[in-house]
Amino acid sequence: MPNVVVVGTQWGDEGKGKIVDLITDRFDIVARYQGGHNAGHTVIIHDKKYILHLIPSGILRPGKICVIGNGVVVDPAALSEELQMLADFEMQDRFFVSNRAHLIMPYHRALERAEETSRAEEKIGTTSRGIGPCYEDKMGRRGIRVGDLLYPDLFKERIQANLDLKNRILTRVYDSEPLDAQEIYDQYMRLAPTVLNYMTDTAEYLNRSIHSGKNVLFEGAQGTQLDVDHGTYPFVTSSNATAGGACSGTGVGPGSIDGSIGIAKAYTTRVGAGPFPTELTDELGQRIRTAGNEFGATTGRPRRCGWFDGVVVRYACLVNNIDTLVITKLDVLDELEEIRICTGYRYRGETLGSFPTEVSVLSEVEPVYEAHPGWKTGTSQIQDHESLPEQAKSYLDRLSELIETDISIISLGPARTETIVLEESPRLQKLLS
Repeated sequence: MPNVVVVGTQWGDEGKGKIVDLITDRFDIVARYQGGHNAGHTVIIHDKKYILHLIPSGILRPGKICVIGNGVVVDPAALSEELQMLADFEMQDRFFVSNRAHLIMPYHRALERAEETSRAEEKIGTTSRGIGPCYEDKMGRRGIRVGDLLYPDLFKERIQANLDLKNRILTRVYDSEPLDAQEIYDQYMRLAPTVLNYMTDTAEYLNRSIHSGKNVLFEGAQGTQLDVDHGTYPFVTSSNATAGGACSGTGVGPGSIDGSIGIAKAYTTRVGAGPFPTELTDELGQRIRTAGNEFGATTGRPRRCGWFDGVVVRYACLVNNIDTLVITKLDVLDELEEIRICTGYRYRGETLGSFPTEVSVLSEVEPVYEAHPGWKTGTSQIQDHESLPEQAKSYLDRLSELIETDISIISLGPARTETIVLEESPRLQKLLS
């Protein structure tokens, strides 16, 4: 059986949680490879909603094993709350946290809040949950990892050493209150038994599992345009949300990964600041936001909404080597008279041949649109591709042609049953059989 990466092709919030939950029954293990509890995956099962921030949504499937890899940054309090929410699901022996995953500390949250406030009109739009500063410490070689909880004395020394620097920054640069090392130590020692109960060397576990014949579904958070290298920098997250992050974020080599599935909405959304070429700031944008319930699962922030951007998704298919694409929330467009697709960009009168690197350019581009007739009928109860309205099928065909990737799964609502899977797709068969 193949090992597959699921990755968002826009700015996150594409519906990865539902799709991971949907196809988890084809895999033995689901492994999360980057991000933190700033992500939010929403899954609805039998009319009950589960919002997961750290633990892969595959945990909702009985018997499936879920892993938080070394590339994820973990807030022990957030993890503890999520475990409590999932108390009805048997977790022991089917959930593991990497001993190499870095811990989000209270000073990370304090620094991010202070820095974001100081930016005034130039805010990045972070969730202020400490994700970025934690990754900064990881790259600065002063991070604290899950495995360090095994050594309380050393753990306390590292907190104090970090606070000597962090408190100077908080008080002298941001005029904020200092934090107390003993309070942090006591809090994390109370949380340590819960985290350590699930800790293991997940790189070794995943590789041994693959070598024994088990297959893995690698789950990323956020989306390609929020990747720290390939996204709309600096309006990005602090990790590699693209498919390549699956290797560094789990310790599984690229030769063991067989393909990738991309997820895209039938339109485009973005949370936080940064350029968004197809954004609709009028009543139509609000209408799509309301119909799609476009409010962040983690923060509740309203998402910015716009037309499908073929330039963005085509670029994502390129850098992730996407084998096949999932289109979600097609039903949100059901009542529109006309639907537009961005097929390219013009910048200062010239047509761009590729996705721009510089956000100042992206902020100025003029989208080139195609107009397509809407289908003006409900689709959420449709169970097969042939029963879709002709205009909807034409819309999907044009998206596939534009991004040069086939579409094999269509989501028409939040529930598992509101999905059309084109089992005959050769690319999907390659990855799920």
